[in-house]
Amino acid sequence: MTETLFETYKAELISLIQSKHIDNRVIETPLPSLHFHVIDTPAEFAAVAYEPSVCIVLQGGKEVILGETIYALNDPSKYLLVSVHVTTRVRIKEASKEKPYIAIKLTFTMEDIYEVMKEIKTPTPILNPSTEAGLCYGDLHRLIDPLTRLVRVLDEPSNLKFISSMIIKEILYLIMTDEGGDFLRKYLKDGSITHQIVKIISKIKRNFSENINMKELAKSFGMSESSLYHNFKKVTLLSPLQFQKTLRLQEARHIILTQDIDVGEVAFSVGYESPSQFSREYSRMFGLSPKAHMKLVQ
Repeated sequence: MTETLFETYKAELISLIQSKHIDNRVIETPLPSLHFHVIDTPAEFAAVAYEPSVCIVLQGGKEVILGETIYALNDPSKYLLVSVHVTTRVRIKEASKEKPYIAIKLTFTMEDIYEVMKEIKTPTPILNPSTEAGLCYGDLHRLIDPLTRLVRVLDEPSNLKFISSMIIKEILYLIMTDEGGDFLRKYLKDGSITHQIVKIISKIKRNFSENINMKELAKSFGMSESSLYHNFKKVTLLSPLQFQKTLRLQEARHIILTQDIDVGEVAFSVGYESPSQFSREYSRMFGLSPKAHMKLVQ
């Protein structure tokens, strides 16, 4: 694809997203897996729990920190591929009212990737099998055409479900036949420790409000507690309990920003038994107490 055509697609995407923007920073779309972000002021580092997804910054820039590695997203020719559920710190570095930060996030499941893998008869060799972190870069040039078609079809409700499913499958196919395929296959190889950890991550996410019994969890996956802890931390850079706590606090933040309910109810709904402990941990992660956060959005 020529750079001129790439820039044409990118400009169209920016225009389509801005046409849907009102005041909200996160724009929900009719597709649950597709989200837009429009932010007109820089923001300091905040904790963010990523799920498997493709993240594209079309305008502006941000930094994502996983462990000690900084992933800069200020090159519009690149996308960030997130392979597993990971907790990061994110800073919106370039944004203004004249030129807001504009980004797209398309989430997917491991089951979606399995379906695509079945149709790839000759996978490319794993280029970097030693990579453990759950993030990597990819070249946006291959994805920009189907991505633009996916955003266009949002305005065609009668065709949305059928056409969007085909386009998303096309996008995942392009990722799997590029560098991203090597990256994702490592997490999907049956019988591997990494694949087991991916399953454990999914289980914790599905049941994040329930207390974790490490002994039973390890036993159910045929692992020792020490092996589970060591390998879980290698993939997510957090212990299972730290990972669960981050999920709980992220969900609490979402509830606070979208619903008008008591702080104590929020605490209990995400699995905390003590509202005071919830408030302390929430303040530590987000820099504001739950009550202060509620006042900001009222």
